[in-house]
Amino acid sequence: MWSRITYTFREMWASLSRNLTLTAAAVVTSVVSLFLFGLTLLIQQAFDNQLSLWTGGVKMIVYMENGASAETIALVKNELENQPTVIQKVTYCDIQCSLDVASKLFAGDEATLNQLNASTIPSYFAIEPVNKDDNELLRQLRTQFTEYPKVDEVVYPNEQIQVLSQLKSFIGVRTLVMSVVLLLASVLLIWNTIRTAMFARRREIEVMKLVGATNWFIRLPFMLEGLLQGLAGGALASVFLWFVNGDWTNGVRAFPVDSGLEGFVVTDGYPFVVYAIMLGLGALVGAIGSATAASRFLDV
Repeated sequence: MWSRITYTFREMWASLSRNLTLTAAAVVTSVVSLFLFGLTLLIQQAFDNQLSLWTGGVKMIVYMENGASAETIALVKNELENQPTVIQKVTYCDIQCSLDVASKLFAGDEATLNQLNASTIPSYFAIEPVNKDDNELLRQLRTQFTEYPKVDEVVYPNEQIQVLSQLKSFIGVRTLVMSVVLLLASVLLIWNTIRTAMFARRREIEVMKLVGATNWFIRLPFMLEGLLQGLAGGALASVFLWFVNGDWTNGVRAFPVDSGLEGFVVTDGYPFVVYAIMLGLGALVGAIGSATAASRFLDV
C-alpha cells in the first residue's frame, strides 16, 4: 500500500518537472481566474455592506430617538401600518439590530463605530412604499413622518445610493463573466498539460499496461497532478486576494469621514469563506481537467 502511494507521488512529481512551462501557464491562469472570482464575491459583499440599510425594496428610513419608550414605538408603527395605500411594508429594527447594521455600514470608520453603543444609537423603521419611484411621494412622506413623536430623522435614498446599486450590478456581472471564462481556460490548460504528459510517456504507459497495471493505477498520478495545479492556483489567488483586501480596507479607513464609503469594506469572517471557496473551486477545476484528459488519452 505504502509503495503505491510513494509511486503515485513520485510519478506525479516527475510529470510536473517535465512540463514546467505548461504547468506554470495552467497555474497562472488558475490564479487569475480564481482571484477574479473571489474578488467578485468580496465586491458584492462590500456593496451589500454599503447598502445594508436599503435592501429588500426599502426606500425610506424613519429613525427613532434613542430611549424612545415601547409605547411610542408601537404608536409610530401603528401610524405607519395604517397607510396601506402608500406603504407596502414596515419593518422595525431595534437597538441590537441597529448595532449589527452599523458594524457593516461603518466598518471602514472605526472612530464613528466606537461612538455607537446601546445608549447612543437610534432604532429605526425600514419602509417600503407602494410606489418606490415616486420622489414627490417620498418627500411628502418624509415631511409627514418627521412630525411623529420621538422621530429623530427621516431619510430616503439619494442619487449616490442609486448609483451604487447600479454599479453593483454592472461590476458584478462583468467580473463574474470574466472569471468564468478564465476558469474554463484553466480547465483547458490543465487538460492540455495532462494530455502532453501522457503523450510524452506513452511508451511507459504501454509497458505498464502490458505487465497488468490497471487504468486507475496509471491515471492516478496524472489526476493528482491536475488536482495539485488547481489547488496551487487557489492558494496563490487566496494569498493575493487577502493582500488586496487588506490594502483596500486600510485605504478606505484613510478616506475622509464624509466620503460615503465607510461600509465599502469586508472585515468580518466572510473573506475566509471566500478563500475556502477559491481553494475548493481550484481543486474542482484541476480535477475536472486532469480526469477528463487522463480518461480521454489513456490509450496513447
